[in-house]
Amino acid sequence: EQMMQGVAYPASDLYSLAVTCIRLLTGCLPNADGSDKLYDAVQGCWVWREYLPKSSNVSSELGEILDKLLETAVKNRYQSAAEVLKALNPPPPSPPPLPTFQFTTFTVNATGQATNRANKEAKFYRQDLGNGIFIDMVAIPGGKFQMGTPNSEPERYDYESPQHQVTVPSFYLAKYPITQAQYQAIMGQNPSHFKGSDLPVEMVNWNNAVEFCKKLPQKTGQAYRLPSEAEWEYACRAGTTAPFCFGETITTDLANYNGDYTYGNGPKGQYRKQTTPVGNFPPNAFGLYDMHGNVWEWCQDRWHDNYDIAPTDGTAWETGGESNRRVLRGGSWYNFPRYCRSGLRGRPVLGYWVVNYGFRVAVS
Repeated sequence: EQMMQGVAYPASDLYSLAVTCIRLLTGCLPNADGSDKLYDAVQGCWVWREYLPKSSNVSSELGEILDKLLETAVKNRYQSAAEVLKALNPPPPSPPPLPTFQFTTFTVNATGQATNRANKEAKFYRQDLGNGIFIDMVAIPGGKFQMGTPNSEPERYDYESPQHQVTVPSFYLAKYPITQAQYQAIMGQNPSHFKGSDLPVEMVNWNNAVEFCKKLPQKTGQAYRLPSEAEWEYACRAGTTAPFCFGETITTDLANYNGDYTYGNGPKGQYRKQTTPVGNFPPNAFGLYDMHGNVWEWCQDRWHDNYDIAPTDGTAWETGGESNRRVLRGGSWYNFPRYCRSGLRGRPVLGYWVVNYGFRVAVS
């Protein structure tokens, strides 16, 4: 082309590149007399595919790219190296749209009376664990929030401060605490005191929860982890700033906790004295269930006595602090309502387990 026509184009070099490729793929070079079995002079085209070794694994996509590079007419080839690179590295296909689920949220006033009811929906994906067992992962939109509690919040603790703004990227969080059926499917055992496949797993320490997250990808191919403390509080609040995602107080119609005690001007209620099936109470505005009560939930973070110099990007705080303690969130069936507040923090030793310690998983 360049010698016979006296003209060179960028596409001429790309043609040469393609010829070099098919020589390497087939191992066929021109003969001493100038003949070339890879090129059919009668048809005026390259027939390189006929001479590929049987062990060759040239994809149809790569074959089509080489054929276009080998076009006789210059205008039919790729016109630049950038075009070839784009063809070799196409953008990944857009993921299929996530399905949605519908749910109803409730808010209450300071005395625990319902003041608002709203129908909402959230996106999620379902992770199949086999044998009819799955985990629903809810899409949590990214955003900013004030982490911690204000000085005016009743029954707060100093370690819930100072309040600070945190920017949380979007992520996925399990709709429910991990159940006993889910834990059994991955770990091959069920350590829980209160037995029931749809009850949250308990009697698990932080190490057990992390081990579950490590083993889960072996079944699913998807990397899972514990949520950061910031992600957990952001997801629990779901855009609210009151002590509970339901409002200024809480009732035992909304969560499973020790109803013999009250919060603020809220009413007394039922003390069930054990865990309840996940999803038994109304969800928050993100579509997450049991964020208050039922079982405490392990987070990834080390324990720190306050939020001074805490991360503001939603990541787990895994430096400094007490390396032998991890954060718990959410309260449980056993606790007074003050311990079920959105901003409350627990600090047990990471190897400690009891009948109200559980967890849920997250995905970046």
